[in-house]
Amino acid sequence: MKKSILGCFMGMVLLTMQGQTAPFKTIRLASAPATPEMVWEGGERTQISDWDGLPTVSNVSEPTLTVFLPEPSKATGTALVIAPGGGFHTLSIDNEGRDVARWCVEHGIAAFVLKYRLVPTGENPGREFAEKLQRSQEELDRQMSPYIALAKADGLAAIAYIREHAKSYGVKPDQIGIIGFSAGGTVAAAAALEFTSEANRPNFTAPIYPALHVLDYLHPPKEAIPAFFAVTEDDQFGFQVQTQQAFQAWNAARVASELHLYPKGGHGFGMRRQGLPSDAWITAFEAWLGYYGFLAPATR
Repeated sequence: MKKSILGCFMGMVLLTMQGQTAPFKTIRLASAPATPEMVWEGGERTQISDWDGLPTVSNVSEPTLTVFLPEPSKATGTALVIAPGGGFHTLSIDNEGRDVARWCVEHGIAAFVLKYRLVPTGENPGREFAEKLQRSQEELDRQMSPYIALAKADGLAAIAYIREHAKSYGVKPDQIGIIGFSAGGTVAAAAALEFTSEANRPNFTAPIYPALHVLDYLHPPKEAIPAFFAVTEDDQFGFQVQTQQAFQAWNAARVASELHLYPKGGHGFGMRRQGLPSDAWITAFEAWLGYYGFLAPATR
């Protein structure tokens, strides 16, 4: 019995010591309501992606934030909303979500992995997306449009939630950013382009190989929100073109922007180490955050 109690105690201590790499909690996020005709059947699903063999989540009907907090001694006061990608049909929840969060807490950043609402799908969402894309990109974008609007609203709601609860998370209200990958990059860029108040305005944004064509991305943000872009020259979806166009337009409007265009790495590189030039993006992002003061220790 004593051994069992001691084992439980040590387990609790271990969990406490590892708290910076484990989720703190998951919260339901209040956001814009779905319309009555939007119906998700069968509940949220998890599966392995046919694209890259990595875990994904699909059929998300309720937006949530999973919170990862750094050790207090490391905390910088910066918070980052993380929006995984997956064509608005899935979320690459590890490679573009939780793995990014783990990097964040190692660098003193409070991380909030966003599950934004997705297009309702069945058992094989990847196949559904591929078949729709093969038929018509234009029609696919039209069908996804109402759900993209929900995803964008969820991104803004996430920023507003963190700012409202900044003190309880050890976050500075003026150090809240958003990063997104592919479709999540749409959410991240839209936050800078379409914020509606100081409550949901990001202090910085990082669209990584973003799907920008569904946004009015050639018109820069109305306020100078620093932006970090990263994409590869061999992106299979051609997102390198629109990413460069966005950078040029935003930079010309004196929005502080930085672009990293890597010769190899493909689409969806995320946190994967491939032995290719795109592996360097996270190091460049760290340097960029440091330059803007988002990695400086928080004053207590």
